[in-house]
Amino acid sequence: MPSNTIGFYATVGTHPHEAKELTLAHLERLAELAKHPRVIAYGEIGLDYFYDHFAARGAAARFSRANAVGGQREAPACHSLPRCLGGLHGLAGANWRPTGLGGILHCFTSTLEDAKRGLDMGFLISFAGNSTYPKAQNLRDVAKALPLEKLLIETDSPFLAPQPYRGKRNEPAYVGEVAKAIGSVRNLAAEEVALATAGNFRRFFGLSAGQPARSVTAEPH
Repeated sequence: MPSNTIGFYATVGTHPHEAKELTLAHLERLAELAKHPRVIAYGEIGLDYFYDHFAARGAAARFSRANAVGGQREAPACHSLPRCLGGLHGLAGANWRPTGLGGILHCFTSTLEDAKRGLDMGFLISFAGNSTYPKAQNLRDVAKALPLEKLLIETDSPFLAPQPYRGKRNEPAYVGEVAKAIGSVRNLAAEEVALATAGNFRRFFGLSAGQPARSVTAEPH
């Protein structure tokens, strides 16, 4: 990605489904990629037990190592969540919270209590296309209860297409449907949700509209 690309940023990481393949060499390569001025976070990293792609114990160990690399480079983390909140909070509390860098709990699917625990560790809570589903009122209730300045919206493309497009390939352009769903429970227009969450993103990552990202290559601790 060119360093002067306006409006585009990247994260670097190893998806939880590939955790069993993660080696020290991979982590070192991620650390090198993170030096790019447009790389603003490590992610997606985390624990995803929804599919049995790896043993939980091995995944937890690799998660801890990935967090250690992210902390050394002073880059926030984007964590995945499905069916692993207890383990994630325990590991993040031990390995990530002391860095003070925070991150994003992306595609949030859990409870208000878990969301608040994430906020306590400096994370923003991001809601995806599944928050638009008729049976996902519990997610919309969480989005209603949290401070607006702690929310983000996403699609989780190419999965979890919002309700009007359900069953089709998800696209980033559909994120407006997520804004509508969040706005519907907060008595806000979709445009207001979009402006607020975009501002949250820029503020968290130290960005200004149209300007380059801050460097994530600060001196290690």
